[in-house]
Amino acid sequence: MNAGAAGGRPTRLVAVVGSSTGVGKTWVTCMAAGTARERGVRVAARKPVQSFEADPSGRPLEPTDADLLAQATGEEAHTVCPEHRWYPRAMAPPMAAVALGRSPIALDEVLGELRWPPGTELGLVESVGGVRSPLADDADSAFLAHALAPDLTILVADAELGTINATRLSVEALRPLDVVVLLNRYDPDRDIHARNRRWLEERDGYRIVVDPLRLPMGI
Repeated sequence: MNAGAAGGRPTRLVAVVGSSTGVGKTWVTCMAAGTARERGVRVAARKPVQSFEADPSGRPLEPTDADLLAQATGEEAHTVCPEHRWYPRAMAPPMAAVALGRSPIALDEVLGELRWPPGTELGLVESVGGVRSPLADDADSAFLAHALAPDLTILVADAELGTINATRLSVEALRPLDVVVLLNRYDPDRDIHARNRRWLEERDGYRIVVDPLRLPMGI
């Protein structure tokens, strides 16, 4: 299923996934969205499902990914992520749904809920966790990326020790999608960062970017 077509596919559809949890997917997505808006591009972002740490009443303890993406795109948070796909429990969304006594999450339903404003030139879809992290009961983030059939997939990875293994495994799970690797928090003065970048570029042949403002968004 070309899920990007639901609600009218954007001119360019970009999926943002991570090599693991906490690598900065939301920050990178917000940067891409903000840069596009500054250039006059009509941009929208979607977080199909999200889980988060909450207080006893279920209110987020800090702004959620959808809140941050909404600020970056000028949309409403419940437009970025439908209200019924907010899971106030800090664990993988399908696990959070079980813990909260809510219905199982089916990928087809999540994909069917994707809607884009007419005339959207750049659509950004941010996944959850790492590429093999459960996003639904029947799919992980890699499965979501394949179902979207995006024009580009951005894999956000750490620049620290361990990133070669995590990046290789993630890229393999995403094949044959067009993938660019963003080494987040990259410091050219840190020897391990520079060596990891060279290895991934020269030995593995991956397209590596270290500055989100230089991502090849194609718009």
